[in-house]
Amino acid sequence: MLPLLLAAPLLLVLVLFAISNTAPVDLRLWPFDIAWELPLAGAVLGAALLAFLLGALLAWGTGLRHRARAKKLQHAARLLEAELADLRARQATPVPNTATVTSTALAPAEHQPPAPHRP
Repeated sequence: MLPLLLAAPLLLVLVLFAISNTAPVDLRLWPFDIAWELPLAGAVLGAALLAFLLGALLAWGTGLRHRARAKKLQHAARLLEAELADLRARQATPVPNTATVTSTALAPAEHQPPAPHRP
């Protein structure tokens, strides 16, 4: 709704400008023998549209570098997330104990009940 509220007054001003400036103007392209006759409003609004499109093209061109870097960093982040998931999966998987016990020196002693006390 807000964009409509902002665009409506601008559109009204453009329509009023076009209605008020209908006198024909000759537009010529200097080194060539080309001429156009169109209303003054058309010439002004056409020049404004051309300037807007040129500015949009320049802004898009300068953003290419940033978009390429963002894509590269996003790819690196995906690789790191996959590596992290793999490491977490490895950590969660128990490692089987392959060592064999050859000595009972560290084995717990069997529990024997205490001998009865004789007086």
